[in-house]
Amino acid sequence: MSRRAVLGCVAAMVFSAVPAAMAGDDVTFGVAADFFSKYVWRGQNVVDDWVMQPSASIGYKGFTGSIWANSDITGDVVDDWEINEVDYAIDYSNKIPGQETFGFSAGFIYYDFPNTAFEATTEFYAGLSADVFLSPAVKWFYDFDEAEGSYIQFSVGHTMEKVASWGETTSCDLVLGASVGYATDGYDDYYFGVDDSALNDVTLSAGVPFSFGSLTIKPSIAYSMMIDDDVRTATGKSDNFWGGVGLAYSF
Repeated sequence: MSRRAVLGCVAAMVFSAVPAAMAGDDVTFGVAADFFSKYVWRGQNVVDDWVMQPSASIGYKGFTGSIWANSDITGDVVDDWEINEVDYAIDYSNKIPGQETFGFSAGFIYYDFPNTAFEATTEFYAGLSADVFLSPAVKWFYDFDEAEGSYIQFSVGHTMEKVASWGETTSCDLVLGASVGYATDGYDDYYFGVDDSALNDVTLSAGVPFSFGSLTIKPSIAYSMMIDDDVRTATGKSDNFWGGVGLAYSF
């Protein structure tokens, strides 16, 4: 699927879902803005200072179209408050038919990098998850555009619901997560100049979302490090700790 086709799918979904929203309750909308002390993606330190990451999504019967952006607040890689990345995604997620334990997802992500010299690229992804203890999941991303390589992410997580609550609509959860990423030689060669497959990165995270009805405020912290020696050397800033707060509203 071409870049224009991915963007077209997202746009078509948005315009087709709006009339459906008027006819029933199957359509969901969400907007969010995250503020983090740095932007780290798959272990890569993309922006080593404060960023704002706004996003918007629309969902309809398992399909979700979304737009996400990264704004460099302090001018670490582009001018102050300029956007250096915009991601357009279309996703379909559901349970595997006939049971309630295992789920799947599939979709496309188009990565654009305005105000930078990086070429835009596109990934296809597919994933499986299990609704059991630690919520194990695996997701395969294949960049068929620029990198022509794969990144596979294995993750686990656990949510302690309502560790504190104030009334019927206000509560606080504790969300813990961990992931490890493996990349093929094509992916590593494109991003790091390392012509070899490797376990790339490990990431640990913890968040404390406060829910106020449809509004969620989520302070969080995370730590990541590159695993492979050659990838660590190529990235420079291969160990990262960051934190911030996210605001999300769904309706």
